[in-house]
Amino acid sequence: MSSFVTALKSYGQHFLHDKIVLNNIIEVIKKYHKEEEIIEVGPGTGALTTFLLDEFKEITCVEVDQRCIEYLNLNLKPKHSGLTILEADFLKLDLKELLQKPTAIVGNFPYNISSQIVFSVLDNYEKIPFMVGMFQKEMGHRIASPEGSKEYGVISVFAQLLYDVNVEFDIFPESFAPPPKVMSSVISMRRKSTINLDFDFKLFRNIVKAGFNQRRKMLRNGLSGIASKELLQQAIFQKRAEQLSVQDFIDLTKMIEKDKLTT
Repeated sequence: MSSFVTALKSYGQHFLHDKIVLNNIIEVIKKYHKEEEIIEVGPGTGALTTFLLDEFKEITCVEVDQRCIEYLNLNLKPKHSGLTILEADFLKLDLKELLQKPTAIVGNFPYNISSQIVFSVLDNYEKIPFMVGMFQKEMGHRIASPEGSKEYGVISVFAQLLYDVNVEFDIFPESFAPPPKVMSSVISMRRKSTINLDFDFKLFRNIVKAGFNQRRKMLRNGLSGIASKELLQQAIFQKRAEQLSVQDFIDLTKMIEKDKLTT
């Protein structure tokens, strides 16, 4: 890590410096990469960027911290003509405009915006075949959690609707400077080969959010404002949201959608 740039809490920065971990991340990216362009979110002082440039010809970095941008321009840009540095907040970028070709999103994501990065990826899934990112362990495992687990939630359902999600490996705090107070995880999200959104997605989204908003209660409580009283007598509404798979939520959406058309 550079002695000129210290991590700022306001940016959620923890600079990764463990070369073994960095190489392992590259191996995960190589496993899924075909011909996609690569965008690295939050490169910091370029530890992962350097490894990426050793493996891939062109990398675009998106960084909001002016100190890091100056460091990258001074130390990496002169050595790598394939490096493009965008001074921007990733969450404020118009990704539909930026992503003209299939693009992989990678990075040691700032922990305070990591879930928002995932939702940005989901909003643009048609252009993003895969993502490999660093998360707090709790968040990473939540995204990948199956139904029936206490970690399973809204972000799990939305991510797994469109992507195959996998926890690749966990990382100890000592691999970072400064060390975070929690473990970290690298997860991968690979877009499903077949995606069929033949249902009311807005309704699906509302059902998932309403169900998990009262996750300890049965669905008939959380969905009382969405489904009819008659439909709420069905057996599935006696379950809790965390017991439903992604497919169950799809089936439930279609059931409510059909009921609305006939009542």
